[in-house]
Amino acid sequence: MTDTDKKYRVLARKYRPTTFADLIGQEALVRTLKNAIDTGRLAQAYILTGIRGVGKTTSARIIARALNCIGPDGKGGMTTEPCGVCEHCRAIAEDRHVDVVEIDAASNTGVDNVREIIETTRYNPTSARFKVYIIDEVHMLTKQAFNALLKTLEEPPERVKFIFATTEIRKVPTTVLSRCQRFDLRRVEVEPLAAHFRNIIEKEGLQAEDEALRLIARAADGSVRDGLSLLDQAIAHGGGNVTAEFVRAMIGLADRAAIFDLFERVMKGDVKEALELFNAQYALGADPLVVLQDLLDLTHWLTRAKISPELADDPGMAAAERERGAEMAKRLSMPVLTRTWQMLLKGINETVSAPSAKQAAEMLLIRLAYAAELPPPAEIIGSLRSGKAVLPPSGASVPSSSSSASSARSDWGGIRAAVGESSVPAPASLPKVQPRLNSLADVVAYAYKQNEMMLAFNLENYVSLVHFEFGRIDFYPLEKAPASLANKLAEKLQEWTGKRWLVSVVNQPGGMTLIQEGKKNEENLRKTMAAHPLVTAVIKMFPTARIESVRLQKGEEVDLPAADDFSTLQDEE
Repeated sequence: MTDTDKKYRVLARKYRPTTFADLIGQEALVRTLKNAIDTGRLAQAYILTGIRGVGKTTSARIIARALNCIGPDGKGGMTTEPCGVCEHCRAIAEDRHVDVVEIDAASNTGVDNVREIIETTRYNPTSARFKVYIIDEVHMLTKQAFNALLKTLEEPPERVKFIFATTEIRKVPTTVLSRCQRFDLRRVEVEPLAAHFRNIIEKEGLQAEDEALRLIARAADGSVRDGLSLLDQAIAHGGGNVTAEFVRAMIGLADRAAIFDLFERVMKGDVKEALELFNAQYALGADPLVVLQDLLDLTHWLTRAKISPELADDPGMAAAERERGAEMAKRLSMPVLTRTWQMLLKGINETVSAPSAKQAAEMLLIRLAYAAELPPPAEIIGSLRSGKAVLPPSGASVPSSSSSASSARSDWGGIRAAVGESSVPAPASLPKVQPRLNSLADVVAYAYKQNEMMLAFNLENYVSLVHFEFGRIDFYPLEKAPASLANKLAEKLQEWTGKRWLVSVVNQPGGMTLIQEGKKNEENLRKTMAAHPLVTAVIKMFPTARIESVRLQKGEEVDLPAADDFSTLQDEE
């Protein structure tokens, strides 16, 4: 092994921040801690939470250095800018300081491990200003371990500080959280992360395309460590020259311009071209799932651009892509974009569980292409009301794959014939239909239809009806009926019918509730059916049989065969 091999360290370790100034994307954390140190208002415990690789443990070490730094001359105090040269700063940076204890809770989960920590907190620091305990992945501690730590955490010795780090803040008991000052470390945005990578590339004396660095930053998903690992891999494979083409192949990304082309073909209904573009990206190594996720991201970006153009001014995208996206957003309607979003979400879930991700992705693209040609529901309703034909969106073309073009055209012809060119004239308008509310059962049914579930439930179960006519209801409320039921019912009836209703509460019960009536009717029907000769014959033949329930088709009566029909069947047996 050469000297170079021995000295080499991965970028994530070599460029690990050592001061608050080195932390990127965590301005809130840095500002709060600097103010606390400057004013001496230090908490007894801190908890840092965030995704993996965002800088939790690194921040904990910087805090430990800031609390224990003594300056180059050995006479300094706590500082927001650790010197990095005093014995404490160097020892903490090299993970060898006796008073800064770093513990991995994933491998030290038990109450005995915590008791060891508690025992050592009784003693003053050996040489530092504070004894600092850094517990990584603290959520891995057992319930008993947390309980053992509570008292010491609330009232630790004066010269002891705890710093916890976790990716699963919800798994940390609230009793522990209430004793800590919490900091949520944010995901690092694409542009600052790409700038950080550019700075490292320059320090290493290497070459990298800006687009390649943005691709790595986007793939890192806010994690600095993940991004540096990808950058390390790209440098190693590229021989010191990081290109966008290689990064796409390495990560399995599709060409961004190709994603725009694919989306445009799909929105035009050009199935053949869309599948050819997708297969070209697949042949270059693009993961089908990543392609679909890129289409989902583009749909979201276009929707933002549609709502408010300034929101879509994403510095992480090339200027040409922003201009092209702005033009696409103008051409696409909001219903089409939201429908595309929903279909992509559902299709991505299907692709994850499908035996072949490529086949599932292709089927999704085909569905999207055909759905892009369908007019929005509002347009169909408007056309029905006006009697006009429902036509494809303006400028759209029928899906053009050789096997489906004629079929698609005939489908559109069918829609035209059914809606606009039928021999049956379409109505000039569809007036609003008032609900027919001739009984309490009608009111309950309409309430369910309007998604007023609680109102319908209360009316069914807790209302003894005394009088009902259109515009007036008198009822006796049962014990569990809400006090506001009458007012709520009157309000909704006026909203539904456009007329004022008088809903009164009386002191004397009327009839049974709808639920009680339903049970009684069901019991009567069961008894009636049990007395039917055919049912009697069945039970006689099968002594263990019994009537579980009687179901009637909506609007129809039960149509049972005559009893002698069953006798004939018995004779044939």
